[in-house]
Amino acid sequence: MWSMLRALKDKFLLRLMMLSERVSERQLMMILAVVVGIIAGLATFFFQWLLGGVEHVLTSWFPISKAGWLYLVYPGIGIMVASIFVKYIIQDDISEGVTKVLYAMSKRGSIIKPHNCYSSVVGGAMTIGFGGSVGPEAPIVLTGAAIGSNIGRLLKLNYRNITLMLSCGVAAALAAIFKAPITGVIFVMEILMLDITMNAIVPLIISAVTSTTLVFFLKGFDPILAVDVTGTFQLAHLPMYLLLGGLGGLMANYFTTFNGKVRDRISSLGAQRKKWLVGGIVLGVLVFLFPPLYGEGYGAFTSLMHGDTDTLFNNSLLYRFRDVDWVILAYLAAIMFFKVIAMAVTNAAGGVGGTFAPSLFVGAFLGGIIAFVSNTWLGMDLPILSFSLVGMAGVMAGVMKAPLTSIFLIAELSNGYELFVPLMLVASISFAISYYMDPDSIYTKSLRKRNELLTHNKDRSVLVFLNLEKLMETDFTPIREDTTLRELLDHIAHKRRNIFPVLDDRGVLKGVVQLDDLRAHMFRAEKHSNTADQYMIPPPDVIQKKESITGVLDKFESSQAWMLPVVDRDYHYLGFISKSRILAAYREQLIELSQE
Repeated sequence: MWSMLRALKDKFLLRLMMLSERVSERQLMMILAVVVGIIAGLATFFFQWLLGGVEHVLTSWFPISKAGWLYLVYPGIGIMVASIFVKYIIQDDISEGVTKVLYAMSKRGSIIKPHNCYSSVVGGAMTIGFGGSVGPEAPIVLTGAAIGSNIGRLLKLNYRNITLMLSCGVAAALAAIFKAPITGVIFVMEILMLDITMNAIVPLIISAVTSTTLVFFLKGFDPILAVDVTGTFQLAHLPMYLLLGGLGGLMANYFTTFNGKVRDRISSLGAQRKKWLVGGIVLGVLVFLFPPLYGEGYGAFTSLMHGDTDTLFNNSLLYRFRDVDWVILAYLAAIMFFKVIAMAVTNAAGGVGGTFAPSLFVGAFLGGIIAFVSNTWLGMDLPILSFSLVGMAGVMAGVMKAPLTSIFLIAELSNGYELFVPLMLVASISFAISYYMDPDSIYTKSLRKRNELLTHNKDRSVLVFLNLEKLMETDFTPIREDTTLRELLDHIAHKRRNIFPVLDDRGVLKGVVQLDDLRAHMFRAEKHSNTADQYMIPPPDVIQKKESITGVLDKFESSQAWMLPVVDRDYHYLGFISKSRILAAYREQLIELSQE
């Protein structure tokens, strides 16, 4: 069977390569967009089928009125299975799907390893199906990106077109999992794409529509959230939507901040066994106490939107208190805040999942809590459905720094186009507040710290592509402090460089000797016995081996130098970097990125 599949794959690739020689580049991109859309749509369908099957087998037989004691162990088992699969079978890191895609675009030429076409699907299904409190979107985004990237690589496309195919895969996968083609396209434009041109937009649309149509055919046309928002928006509710926007921004900041702190704490444990133990215990206890934290949580916030708070108490120790108003409020608030911790613990302990669905989950509960409090104790009549939906957009806009994606996602998820005004209002307020508190999204924070982040600022993004080691020049002649001027003149006669690094016996940089400082004594024979230490000066500054290009440029600017030495952590000499070399490489990269 496997030999037959390989033969079909080889035949398919051969046909594609023959086709690529007979059509224009633009036509080829459109054809490949359809291919990527179909494969990504099938991968998404399989992922959802596998995830649903695992969850159904494990939990469908629980009696709703009794505590689910197996919740204490399920999540830990899922994390162990997923991390063992990743560590010993895949032997790679497949966590943080969107961040991995951004890193591949900036530092790996948009090349993603072939195993990512399936490994995130398996790891994500095991993690989430067993109760890991993360979302399925990041694994499927990485899967779609890998599909597009590897198709482009197999056809030997250039960087720009491989990046386009990668983006088509992301748009197709996201569109398929949400049945939301507009959202898939806007997500790519807002989060991933460096340059937005018609040549890029058309394939993105084709890929997203293709995958969505395939999923419609396989699963039906019903939206992900089967709700009716007709007539739920009233102008009198605008002040409460303003409040929701403000709280959404604060909650988004809590989301990203605590996610980082919890993950750092779990990561500091060191050994993987400790991470499994601590992560499994923490997550198991949280899911046992608050069953809606199990998995991605779509069922939980859908029940909340319908005002069905009773369902949220299923399999909970608090089931008999499900009619007490203050218990309901405390329960909803605890679920909202603990969702962030459960998500962070799942990923840090070795699970495979994303932050997309958890941000929607937290937003839905924030909006639901505001409506519940207003209606129960303030005598208002706020639609819990509308506030839950709009809250989803608010928190997501703040967490991902992607207000357009959040607006269109909620509209497409629920057919809730009547809510566009509050969606836009809440998403923009939340985005503004969270951006003021922290300009990085949950996906970009770690990349920006390492100066590996692509942004829509083309000038900065070009610098991300430059590689310090490739720019470093190593054909300089090192000398010792006791090297005589006569020996230096011999080097000058046979070398084209006008600067010499002075090193000790261990290769540590002591200073530099410049040709200009030798001119006064070059033709005076009585000075030829002078040693290099008499002409040596400290360099204006030094560049560390792993330093970012942005930091290098800052040092050139502050030192007013055109050539600086590169050293490692122990100050061993490695080479020189010239400002002219950086500027030339910058220009070449800018031309490559700007080509249509």
